[in-house]
Amino acid sequence: MREIVLDTETTGLDPGEGHRIVEVACIELVHHVPTGRKFHRYVNPERDMPADALAVHGLTAELLTQQPLFSAIADELLEFIGSDPLIIHNAEFDLAFLNAELARAEREPITTEFIDTLALARRRFPGSPASLDALCRRFDIDLSERVEHAAQIDCRLLASVYLELLGGRQPGLEFSAPSALAVEVARIVRPPRRHEPTAEELAAHLAMLKMITEPLWQTEA
Repeated sequence: MREIVLDTETTGLDPGEGHRIVEVACIELVHHVPTGRKFHRYVNPERDMPADALAVHGLTAELLTQQPLFSAIADELLEFIGSDPLIIHNAEFDLAFLNAELARAEREPITTEFIDTLALARRRFPGSPASLDALCRRFDIDLSERVEHAAQIDCRLLASVYLELLGGRQPGLEFSAPSALAVEVARIVRPPRRHEPTAEELAAHLAMLKMITEPLWQTEA
């Protein structure tokens, strides 16, 4: 089963107000485990970088002017995603930006199935914080590399969070019993039991049969 963990960074909160994608990253999962295949691109938003967005991800307008436009990476991104389900934290946000960029690039919108890990976390832990940081702390996932928001780092963290939300896995994916729990037990050899009835048992059985009136096995068809 193939799934794609996806995350974006943007210039703001609403594509309807002219905000754009500046970074997009994807990680491929097979049976919920990262395969090592990934997609990552910085994107030229063709606009300035607001100070509040810069404080979140640290991507400057000067850096991004050297990156390709979204239209130049759109086909490669869509090919990587394919028709497989997407795993996104706050999916409504990322899909709104992606589909706005695809519309601008004259491409079809993304309509593949998706799992919103934010909604999944809120159902599993109602009333508890459900941000990516909060979930990493809940599941004891290392956050040391997340100094700033970054799509590629957030994808790696989200892949781990998603697996934990599904129930987690045995460390190291080693499903054999630990050697400390294995106990050597000597097999006790016993003589085989007799299964054929004794003469007394046969006689008792025949006597019981004679007590049954109009037995089914003697009824004419």
